[in-house]
Amino acid sequence: MDEEELMEKAEAVARERGCTIGERLGSGIHGIVIVLESESKAAMTALKVLWSAKPYRRERETYERLMEARVTKVRGFNVPQLLWWDDELLALEMTVVAPPFVLDFAGAYLDFAPDFSPEAWEDWSRKNEEQFGADWPEALAILAELEEFGIRMLDPSPSNIRFR
Repeated sequence: MDEEELMEKAEAVARERGCTIGERLGSGIHGIVIVLESESKAAMTALKVLWSAKPYRRERETYERLMEARVTKVRGFNVPQLLWWDDELLALEMTVVAPPFVLDFAGAYLDFAPDFSPEAWEDWSRKNEEQFGADWPEALAILAELEEFGIRMLDPSPSNIRFR
């Protein structure tokens, strides 16, 4: 499936949901995120359509876990709220959040972390410290709080843990 096919799927979901496609909020290795626009909704929402089932399940199960725990913020960082999903279409609709926020759980692991070598974890830490700079201690605290819910976010970045 290419990006054009993903957009066609997103447009089909939007029609089914009585919405139209708005601006693109992001895209990456797991899929695309676009705004769903509707006059009948009080606030705009985001539609995430994923390429494959495994990251989709991770994302959906993470948001379900956060929803069950009634988590709307992690250390003051907004967390999108899951509104709707379709397991066949690999699509999720969620609220749009403003910074500071934490989002994008397609790469997360629930209840365990992969068995990486100590060297791999050191590389992971060094890479993230470089990309977050002075914000890395707070990003680590956010990751630690997520772990309290059994969520291991392995791909933090300034685009999915946004400070400002």
